Amino acid sequence: MKKGRVIILSGPSGAGKTTLHDLLLKAPGFAGRVIRSISATTRAPRSGERQGRDYFFLSRAMFEHKIRTGQFLEWMRVFDNYYGTPLKHVRLALKQGKHVLLCIDVKGAAEVKKKIPDALGIFVRTPTLAELRRRLQGRGTDTQKSVALRLKTARRELKEARRYDHVIVNDRLPSALAELKSLLVKELA
Repeated sequence: MKKGRVIILSGPSGAGKTTLHDLLLKAPGFAGRVIRSISATTRAPRSGERQGRDYFFLSRAMFEHKIRTGQFLEWMRVFDNYYGTPLKHVRLALKQGKHVLLCIDVKGAAEVKKKIPDALGIFVRTPTLAELRRRLQGRGTDTQKSVALRLKTARRELKEARRYDHVIVNDRLPSALAELKSLLVKELA
C-alpha cells in the first residue's frame, strides 16, 4: 500500500482556505482518499459540534500533558485556548495510505514542515489586500478592530507564502478549487 501524504492548506483569514478544504473533501476522486485532520482544542464545544467529529475537546490539563509528551504535530495557544493537531491520528491515516489535509495557520504549517519535510504546503491568498478586507468585512462576524488585526496578521502571513510549495490565488472560488484539484492530482500521483 502506498503511504499517504500530509497536505497543508494555509493562508490569511478570509482567503478561502477553509472553504477550499471543505469542498475538496467532498469532491469526486478526493472524498475518502484525502481526509480531514481533526484538531484538538481546549475551547468549549459550540452548538452542534461533536467530540471526535468536529474537534477533540480536551481539558487544559490534558492538552498540556499532551504538549509535554510530544503528542501534537503542531499546536498553539490562541487567546485563552489551545489548538493542536494530534500526531497519533495523522500517523495512523498515513500508514493506511490516506492523505491528511490540514487547514492551519502559517506558524502551524512551519512546525509541520519541520517534522514532516515532505508535507505538501499550499498557500491560499486573495489577489489583493483590498479584496481580503472586503471579504472580512462582508462576513459580518468581525468588528472593525478585529478586521484591522486580521489584516495586520495577513500582511505578515503573506510574506511567508514563498516558503510553500504552491500558492493559489483565490480570485474566483471555482477556479481556485479546480487549480487545487489539478495540483493534487499531479502531486499525489
